[in-house]
Amino acid sequence: MTTSQNPPPPGSRAALGAYGERVAARVLTDAGLTVLDRNWRCRDGELDLVARDGDALVFCEVKTRTGGGFGSPAEAVTRTKRHRLRVLARAWLAAHDHHAPDLRFDVVGVLVPATGRPRVTHLRNAF
Repeated sequence: MTTSQNPPPPGSRAALGAYGERVAARVLTDAGLTVLDRNWRCRDGELDLVARDGDALVFCEVKTRTGGGFGSPAEAVTRTKRHRLRVLARAWLAAHDHHAPDLRFDVVGVLVPATGRPRVTHLRNAF
C-alpha cells in the first residue's frame, strides 16, 4: 500500500517516527479499522496505535525506516519488544473500558525512500 503524504524534514528521528505513525493510521483506517488511541503512554512504555477491527481489538506497533540496511522495519520487533507490547496491552485494557472477544497484535512497517511514496507493510496477527 502507498500513500502520497510527504515525509518530514531529514535528520529528525522523532519526526520520521511520527510521520510513519500518521501513514500507518491512514492505512489502517483506509482498510476499515477504527483507531481508538495513538501514542498511549504509561509507566511501562508506549503503544503506537490501538484500533478496532470488527470484533478484534488491535495493538499495533509501527516501525519506520528510510532504508533497508538494517532489515525490514517489521524485523525490528524483537522478542523483548513483543513481550513489552503484551505488558502494555494489559495496561491499556486495565485503563479502558473496552472489551473484545479477540485481541490481536499487528506490525505496520513503513519504508520511506529518498524519493517517491512510502511503502507500507501491514502484518496482521504478527505475533
